[in-house]
Order: sequence, then C-alpha cells, then structure tokens
Amino acid sequence: MEDVAGKPAKKKVVAVVGGGLVGALNACYFAKRGFEVEVYESREDIRRAKIVRGRSINLALSHRGRQALKHVGMEEKIISKGIPMNARMIHSLSGKQSPIPYGKAGQYILSVDRANLNKELLTAAETYPNTKLNFDHKLLDWSPESGTMNFVRPDGTETEIKADLIVGCDGAFSAIRKQFLRRSRFNYSQTYIPHGYLELTMPPVRGEFVMKPNYLHIWPRNTFMMIALPNLDKTFTCTLFMPFEEFEKITTGDEVIEFFQKYFPDAIPLITADAIKRDYFRLPAQAMVSVKSSPYHIDDKCVLMGDAAHAVVPFYGQGMNAGFEDCIVFDEIMDQFNEDFSAVLPEYTRVRVPDDHAIADLAMYNYIEMRAHVNSKWFLFRKQIDNLLHFLFPRTIVPLYTMVTFTRTRYHEAVKRWHWQNKVINHGLCLCATGAVLGGSYLLIKNPPNISSISTEELWNRLLAFKTF
Repeated sequence: MEDVAGKPAKKKVVAVVGGGLVGALNACYFAKRGFEVEVYESREDIRRAKIVRGRSINLALSHRGRQALKHVGMEEKIISKGIPMNARMIHSLSGKQSPIPYGKAGQYILSVDRANLNKELLTAAETYPNTKLNFDHKLLDWSPESGTMNFVRPDGTETEIKADLIVGCDGAFSAIRKQFLRRSRFNYSQTYIPHGYLELTMPPVRGEFVMKPNYLHIWPRNTFMMIALPNLDKTFTCTLFMPFEEFEKITTGDEVIEFFQKYFPDAIPLITADAIKRDYFRLPAQAMVSVKSSPYHIDDKCVLMGDAAHAVVPFYGQGMNAGFEDCIVFDEIMDQFNEDFSAVLPEYTRVRVPDDHAIADLAMYNYIEMRAHVNSKWFLFRKQIDNLLHFLFPRTIVPLYTMVTFTRTRYHEAVKRWHWQNKVINHGLCLCATGAVLGGSYLLIKNPPNISSISTEELWNRLLAFKTF
C-alpha cells in the first residue's frame, strides 16, 4: 500500500494484550495480514518457565478450532500431538463400561495439552518478522480515545505504548475489559457455578495406558462426576467436578478413600489410594465462571476476544474452540470490509455476540447431560433415534452435538435448529406411541384373550408382575 506521495504507507500497529491461546493465535492472524503486531503478556514466557502457572484442565480440540489453526498453517502440527477420542466411555458404579460415540464413524475430538499448545502458538507467532512478544508486561491502564497503554514490569519500571487497534485476549478477568465497564451501555454478567473442580493423575503401568486411550472417560453420578482425558505421556488427567459443599465435607485421607470406594471404586486401583490421598488435598477445588458481555468493541480502537469477551464453563469442550473461532470470524469480516476497523469491529460484535452467548448457555446445559442424563435410558434411546434419523435424513436432522462439534454452524442457529428438531421428533414419537396403543386396543377388541380359565388370584399376580416391570 502507498500513500498519495508515493511513499509506502506506515503499517498499522495491533497490540494483542494476552499471550494465551487466543492471543497467540490472533497474533498469527494479524501478522499474516502484514500488521505490526505487539503481544503483551503479564506472565513470563511459558516456554522458558520452570513452573507453568494457570489452568490445566485438558482441552478438547474440535472442528472449529482446527479450522482456525488450519488458516495459519498450524492444524497438522497440533493434531499430531493430540490423542483422538471417538466416544464417551461411561463408567457405571458396578464398573461396567459403555461407549457413546460422539458422531459418525471417523468423527472424533482431540485431547490436547494446554501448555504445549500455547507454546506452539507463541513460537508460530514469533516466526513472523513483524511480530514482537513482550512478556512480564502487566497492563495498568489504557485509553480508548488515544489508543495508549501503560504497562509495568517486574522491576517497577513503566512503559507507555500506542496502537491503532487493541485486541483484548487477557482472559476471564480481563484488564482490558475494565475500561469497557466504565462506559455506558456495556452489558456484563459473570456467574460462578456452585461446582468446583479438582485434578488427579492416573499414571501409566509398564509404560502403557491403564484404560482405553481413545475415549473421554466419564463417571456420571447425577449431582457430580469425574472425567479422564488421555495424555501423550500415557497418563490420564482426571478431573472431579462437584459442588463445593461436597468437597468441604471431605477433610481426611480416610474420608476421601471412602468417598471414592462409594462412587468411583474402579478408579482407585488405577490412580492408587496413596495418590488420591496426596493429590486431593494438594490444592483446593477451583472455581468455574461464566462471563457474558456486549458489545465486544469500543469504536475502532479496541475489541475483546476469547474469555475476555465470553468465558464459558468447560462442559461442552468449546471454550478454546469458540475463542479460536473468534479469530477466524474476525478475519473473515476483515476481508468483507477491506480491513476498515470502523466497519469491522461493530460487525464483529453484531455477528459474534449471539453465538457466544448461545455456547455459554449450552455449556451449562451439557454439565447436566454429562453428570446425569447419560445414565438415563430415555437419553440413550433418544440418542439412538437422533442418530438413526440423521443417517436417514442427513440434511434435515442433525444432532446438536454434531452441529456444535463437527461443523461451523453458528452456535445460536444450532440451538434454534435443535429446539425445532426436538419438537418434531417428540411429536413423532407421541404419534407413534398413540398409534401403537390404538392399534393394540383394536386388536384386543377384535380378538379378546380367553381369560375365563384364569383364576382371580393368578390374574392379580400377573397385574402385580406388570406393575413391577
């Protein structure tokens, strides 16, 4: 691009605040477009850190996230370091294991390590000559009018920088978002769910996985659950999700073993009793928060993405995928409006807010499905009906999980379609049941059974047996 004097136009500066997953991927997107990209991260460089601080819940990479990675040439590298999970493996109290496939044959989600993924994305961003990574820079304040930002370093020195666009990717407790809260007509809500999570490790035995690795293992216990995801080092990361009041009831090593013997007996020999006693009390249960906000932008100066805009609870496996999809949606809108920030930012808010709010609600719903519904015979029956109808009418009936996980159908449109499908299928099942009852009644009337030879006592016993069934 050249200005009117024939001199090369000065490249616009994009400041990405937050060097986590979405921030690092965003840096790749903006750098690929030729912007001068400055990434500011409050923590040290995790590629050099001895201890990586932050969340460690395993991540489930699916279609939306893969498409975003593919756009910057990172998909193959990341999936090569992931483990495919083709189905949920349900562990009953008796120890019986029952798989529930995620979708059709060949469809799977990937278990990926959060820290490794973050390191790979930072390294990818750094390969662009127009990108600079700035670690140990904590944001103090910023101005939406001028685009200036003030950072403080660990030694107390302060730095002021100016950017043409500020991209807030600094997580659920975003420092960038604080400026939004000072402005009128900014909607914001945060909800802590009454459940927390705690992580345990299931070690390998003789260098091999102790359970089948290509599954997301779930121990659903109605009001709480435990899940386990496979890792490349042949361990499983087990995460116990439970109401805080239940965590607080367990105060000794004997009590935690008694709890596991009651609810997860098959997991004890796999994790080992000593490890359960040690790891259960190593850290307190961690909280989970859901954040909704709108709009996502201020004028043409700043935009929020990822958890800074829409933190979700982890039960649909879409937090990272939704954040990555933010990047590709923004990029698509940049194409549509020829990189005009004054048009791109409001359009991004218009397009993305309903989708992100929809996935936040779905994530809440899916926790109930994972910890309770998967135990229900009606749920399993409906799952089979949905899959059968999807096989017969692949364009008309698409299961919700398939739309969310294996397509880029907009989240809010997937929810609308799901409600419509449920209504149609339930009405169809009611009609079938009504038809079956009427047909059976007609046959009984036309061909009444001979009950004259049956004694009253025997008839009563048969009725009791039917009631028990």
